[in-house]
Amino acid sequence: MYPETPDQLKAIDDVKADMERALPMDRLVCGDVGFGKTEVAVRAVFKAVQDGYQAAILVPTTLLAQQHFQTFSDRYAPYPVRVEVLSRFLTVSEARKVVEGLADGSVDVVIGTHRLLTPDVRFKRLGLLVVDEEQRFGVSHKEAIKQLTIGVDVLTLTASPIPRTLEMSLTGIRDLSLITTPPSERQPILTYVGEQDERAVAEALRRELLREGQIFYVHNRVHDIERVAADLRALVPDARIAVAHGQMDEGTLEQVVLDFWAGGYDVLVCTTIIESGIDMPSVNTLVVDRADRLGLGQLHQLRGRVGRAGRRAYAYLLFPPDHVLSEQAYERLRTIGEHTELGSGFKIAMRDLEIRGAGNLLGRDQSGHIAAVGYDLYVRLVAEAVSELKGEPVRVPVDITVDLPVDAFLPPEYVEREDLRLEAYRRLAEVRDPAAVEDLRTEWLDRYGPLPREAEALVAVGRLRAECVRTGVTEVTASVARPGGGGPGRTGEAVARLAPIRLRASARVRLVRLHPRAIVKQEVDQIIVPLVAGPDLADRLAVLLSELVPAERGDGARGDPDATAVDAAKALAAGNGARHAPTI
Repeated sequence: MYPETPDQLKAIDDVKADMERALPMDRLVCGDVGFGKTEVAVRAVFKAVQDGYQAAILVPTTLLAQQHFQTFSDRYAPYPVRVEVLSRFLTVSEARKVVEGLADGSVDVVIGTHRLLTPDVRFKRLGLLVVDEEQRFGVSHKEAIKQLTIGVDVLTLTASPIPRTLEMSLTGIRDLSLITTPPSERQPILTYVGEQDERAVAEALRRELLREGQIFYVHNRVHDIERVAADLRALVPDARIAVAHGQMDEGTLEQVVLDFWAGGYDVLVCTTIIESGIDMPSVNTLVVDRADRLGLGQLHQLRGRVGRAGRRAYAYLLFPPDHVLSEQAYERLRTIGEHTELGSGFKIAMRDLEIRGAGNLLGRDQSGHIAAVGYDLYVRLVAEAVSELKGEPVRVPVDITVDLPVDAFLPPEYVEREDLRLEAYRRLAEVRDPAAVEDLRTEWLDRYGPLPREAEALVAVGRLRAECVRTGVTEVTASVARPGGGGPGRTGEAVARLAPIRLRASARVRLVRLHPRAIVKQEVDQIIVPLVAGPDLADRLAVLLSELVPAERGDGARGDPDATAVDAAKALAAGNGARHAPTI
């Protein structure tokens, strides 16, 4: 037994709290391979059984079903809990006894493959369904799961959720728990993405054999997998090589896997049958040929099959030499090559969501549609729709234009990764108060170091935007005055225009006192202010707005000793509900 990580404990507590609510649970637990998702399921299933219900664990492969059966049986051995497995490894009579036990309630926990979704399987009192490796189930299976889970708690486990599942969690349709703390001895897997090269493959196999380790060689085509195994035997004659794939009869497949697990073979040439949940700590090298044909989730799951015992592991993701990759294949391989740190499964799933789109949340499509409107807009539209259905107030985004003659951006040498720069821009654009701007600046300082001049200017623009949100100003532009250009600005000065804004008498007097050449255009709700051009222009405009509209005075009219009776009469004459700029 390993001590629970903080993420595990929180996920377990969240699941138990959901199971005690009146509404059925629908929670996604997302965590990298080997991070302890199964332990969350073990606790949830035990709670369901203790409360008098049956529990079903749905898995995509027979090998994973057998592994889970062993795990759950060992954990529940001291308790009166009957655990059974339902897969093609059983004989007809054995499977019939399990189905009968589910119907009469004598079976408490069943672990099964797609066989659980067949019409003849009936439960006496099903209370919890656990779906492991959810991304491996297709649309028809999802429809069958929907019929099975009416009024039943559902717990979904995955390392890399499909786009639609992730989207439903991000927008609040499904609850989400993240397990991001890796096991204490786990090391990042060194990943190589490149063209197929027999010499590199031979070297990788020999290096692992020298460490007395084992190798997974993934070739996802059954029709020529024996030929690939023969080529490897010729390439590395001293390696003991076995073949495993899903079309083998269950007895032979089980024996090959058991022999490999016991150390009888050095290399297992196999299909993606090893993708789901197989735990073999002695395997520390993975070679995948034709990696361009596999999805992001598959590649990440396969990579997670190695390096589970704390030793340095290697993953070689190969594609044919001189092969022209499609745009999506290139993006998949680039993403898997960039995200090699521990706990990167959620980031990879997010990238997959951006590449493929979220699909139809209510229909059969599990990906797509997102390219038409863009990822950020799509997420915002769905979030607004969900909030509206929940009866929550929908925050209308503030559209503010700030156009100043300053260099305000995040230099690539300061924030090297493009996705992090875009995320920083997005977060700054959403800020609505100066304190949040300072919090973001502090975060950049902590993550990336001292801010360069351009980044400081960008933060100043953020402060100005926050002041605009507070005062209701939606447009701030400035241009450098040129000789003979006319207007209030002198040559070299920046002429700033702020709108919509309407000043009362006291604020107009204050503005003229601070900037004698300023112009107030009340008929168009605009002020024009000449200022000294420079990199601190945004900060000086923010200060100007704060002086004209002191924060503690709210709208600037209450308690203003200079507000005349004429001003009050004009305000009353305007009438409630009439369209006006902010009155200061």
